[in-house]
Amino acid sequence: MHAFLKNELLSMKNFVEELRWRGMLQDIMPGTEEQLNKEVTAGYVGIDPTADSLHIGHLCGIMMLRHLQRCGHKPIALIGGATGMIGDPSGKSAERNLLDEATLAHNVAHIKAQLEKFLDFHSNEPNAAELVNNYDWMKDYTFINFTRDIGKLITVNYMMAKDSVKKRFNGEFNCGMSFTEFTYQLLQGYDFAYLNKHKNCKLQMGGSDQWGNITTGMELIKKLNGGEAFALTCPLITKADGGKFGKTESGNIWLDRRYTSPYKFYQFWMNVSDEDAKRYIKIFTSLEKDEIDALIAEQEAAPHLRVLQKRLAKEVTIMVHSEEDYNKAVEATNILFGNATADALRSLDEETFLQVFDGVETYEISRAELEAGVGPLDLLAEKTAIFPSKGEARKMIQSNGLSLNKEKLTDPQTPLTADALLNNKYLLFQKGKKNYYLVVAK
Repeated sequence: MHAFLKNELLSMKNFVEELRWRGMLQDIMPGTEEQLNKEVTAGYVGIDPTADSLHIGHLCGIMMLRHLQRCGHKPIALIGGATGMIGDPSGKSAERNLLDEATLAHNVAHIKAQLEKFLDFHSNEPNAAELVNNYDWMKDYTFINFTRDIGKLITVNYMMAKDSVKKRFNGEFNCGMSFTEFTYQLLQGYDFAYLNKHKNCKLQMGGSDQWGNITTGMELIKKLNGGEAFALTCPLITKADGGKFGKTESGNIWLDRRYTSPYKFYQFWMNVSDEDAKRYIKIFTSLEKDEIDALIAEQEAAPHLRVLQKRLAKEVTIMVHSEEDYNKAVEATNILFGNATADALRSLDEETFLQVFDGVETYEISRAELEAGVGPLDLLAEKTAIFPSKGEARKMIQSNGLSLNKEKLTDPQTPLTADALLNNKYLLFQKGKKNYYLVVAK
């Protein structure tokens, strides 16, 4: 059993109150809190499998499932294998690319592996997490049967009244909608009805943009079998400056290290603003209220120490990657911004080394030339343009202002050889505290 769940399963903490103080509650259907306080309740979040990795935009929904399980309830992660073939119009200005079956199967397998870091699927308790894929119950459901059984229960007027539909038709996006996308809310609604009937799932959760789709599901449940159904949503996560959460110049922040390295993942959380750190540490960690309140007080007393960002980055990096990846990220950060040693620099593997010094001014030199020995001044002023002249390079070395691989370069005459290369390929020069230059031997 996961350490984070040990002794917490079936503790039946007040889940709604947990979301409320964490700033994770926007809309809630009347009766939802009473239901959750009454008995162990199954609740689900839908996840779109359009890529083979989740990104941090998915994290709020996943944390809702995590908190649900920690409060003693049963989380169901629904992978939209069928609905992923169509695309949800909510908050979108254009239709998505449709995925084939093989791609979806690949994506689902990777997403499941990521979800296992957050949820306990293997517990013997009644609230063990479960993973379902709506493709399993939609693949053999014919169009004729679906329209006969489900389509007749919801009027077009009801569907047209949803915000996700109105926005596409009226002004905000004004680009129309295909029949395929128009039927999305029926399919998502049917997911809720199916889980309600077959898994006794009474709760659907999601982002606030999903409220229309969720309530369609509740309407279907009422008309199909009169079962109990409840709903709640979390606010869409934003940044204090109004920018889109989780987006950087290089795109999404992914949970898979193939797309976003643990170092860059860690740096994302380290670089959030103080205001955002106060909100994010409640949403994206499992730390308790007392500890978070103490961290916020500490941050307000000494903002320059950035205790909130450091703790947030630690918690999320360990949860998504590992403690080892977190330690490496801290070490790499110290190398770039702190007083790290040459040994610490040499301990970095090539992948992390390149991530740390991504964007640094880079030059190339012939490996054969370096093996024969190159004078530092020639290298710095002629083979590269790190210095405009040999005189300036000599002056900087003599004034103790230049480092090679985190060690002071003290002799402008002794040739540099391949022995100095990091990862058998790189020389790292540093002028002052922040000016780095990378020389690559090829």
